[in-house]
Amino acid sequence: MHAAHPSIALQLPVVAGLLLLALVGVRGWVRRRRSGLLPGWRLAAWLAGLGLVWLATASPLAGLDRALLTAHMLKHLVLMTVAAPLLLVSEPLALLSSGLGLQQARVPVVLTTSSRAVTHPVLCWLAGTATVLAWHVPAAMSLAMHSAFGHALQSASFLVGGLLFWWPVVQPWPSRPYWPAWSVPLYLLLATLPCDALSAFLAFCGRPVYAAALSAALPERLLADQERAGALMWVWVTLVYLVPAVWQVLRLLAPAGDAHPAAFSYRPRR
Repeated sequence: MHAAHPSIALQLPVVAGLLLLALVGVRGWVRRRRSGLLPGWRLAAWLAGLGLVWLATASPLAGLDRALLTAHMLKHLVLMTVAAPLLLVSEPLALLSSGLGLQQARVPVVLTTSSRAVTHPVLCWLAGTATVLAWHVPAAMSLAMHSAFGHALQSASFLVGGLLFWWPVVQPWPSRPYWPAWSVPLYLLLATLPCDALSAFLAFCGRPVYAAALSAALPERLLADQERAGALMWVWVTLVYLVPAVWQVLRLLAPAGDAHPAAFSYRPRR
């Protein structure tokens, strides 16, 4: 049985939603441009993040992951470790609130009362890690590869899991840190461990784990593809998690006059 092709009925709402978010973001940036609080690179990060979400989920290239685990792995790594942090670095709540004409002074109050617990570092770490591990269970992978809805649900899970995971690292406005800055490198370092264990298993177990999900390929090709996917995940996650961890350590060790503890933060004027 071949994997289900991404459904047009599911792609069209995604494209429409991404275009709407892009337009609102541009409008918000234009409104805040003169203040200097939202420089152009914030808008560029927002549009780049949305573009990567489109590329991975609704573009003509999105169907390439139907038969190859390597393509499937690449797609989810892009969603979780590139698109998600780009969207957060852009200061999405500042862009969207300005674009929608909301009073930004009320945004922190709403978030503090409704989502403070959701963005706790422990829950964010568990959300990101659980997303990766759960969808690599063979039964879950088969569901995603043989069902258009399951495929869309899997992609959405990786994006949401990535947004939650990177939230304590980027700390976009109007979030406040739960723990001291030195906890960020530890947070990222611990996140590499389950991913490294999974990628090592895929690379060295010696048998196709997802034969039912990727039944279009021959068994020997399945194993080689799985080994490539495991190696890709191993190298990618190590670099993407450890590079910002090292950068944060260097910032913390810098002289007090050179440190910029709010390098990514945005605080709108009242």
